[in-house]
Amino acid sequence: MMSQTRRACFAFFLLIVASPSLLIAAEKRPAAILVRDALTAPGQLATVEAKLISKRLMLIAALGGEPLELVLDGKVVATALTGGDGRAFFTYTPKAQGLTPVHVRIGNSPRVEQAEGQANLAVWEKRQPILMIELSSLIEEPLPSRIPSIGIAPESERKPMAEVADELGKLTQFYYRVIYVVTLPVGGDGFQKSAEARDWLKRHKLPTGYVLALPADTNTLGSKIDEFHAAGWKTIKTGVGRSKAFAEAFLQRRLDAIMVPEPTKGEVPRKAKVAKNWKDVRKKL
Repeated sequence: MMSQTRRACFAFFLLIVASPSLLIAAEKRPAAILVRDALTAPGQLATVEAKLISKRLMLIAALGGEPLELVLDGKVVATALTGGDGRAFFTYTPKAQGLTPVHVRIGNSPRVEQAEGQANLAVWEKRQPILMIELSSLIEEPLPSRIPSIGIAPESERKPMAEVADELGKLTQFYYRVIYVVTLPVGGDGFQKSAEARDWLKRHKLPTGYVLALPADTNTLGSKIDEFHAAGWKTIKTGVGRSKAFAEAFLQRRLDAIMVPEPTKGEVPRKAKVAKNWKDVRKKL
């Protein structure tokens, strides 16, 4: 006669054969969470945006209808469901100023494996001066080589310019707050680009700031500056960048623009300041 254990195993096998969807449902999908930085003032509402994507090999797809949790200082402060595009929005009102890491993680989901993403929540007083810095202005130019290169090394693999960490440290220690503007290529993912920029800044020990991914054109950056000013961030008065388009967005609004390193003459807009290096930038502010 068949033992009780063997009968139970056989019954389970028949159940799986009859309903293979049960086995599939039991397998949770691997996923990743990407989070954008957020900016607000003490006592004002902050909106943190996250995106949930699958991590299956050769397949990156948004995962909708999944519960996410916003965690700050080890506590869940908000929850949200992802939409069809995988994005979720959390609202939270911080009281203390500063720049704090925030975490977004999977809630109680029967379909997705546990995952976590991180970004920064900048809680700044609106009277504090803020510099907008084009990330490319921090990056060292690659040395010319006799051997033709294949493509261009991505920003994440390049080193910062000499003395950048020291000079930015002096600027941000007691006075300036920093918004880093990273260029978003056509078809690029702003969540991914922001995460890469944060990792690069951290790896090279540059001051932590609010990372903002934007397409590389004057109009988009200009509209964002206008949006900041309309929201009360009127201390954004100076942009430090490498590209002509970045400088022009500030100059068109009668704001100061500093270009570093020194570009060719045809690339310098009228009224833009030019700095040879980051030590020179500090002298021109």
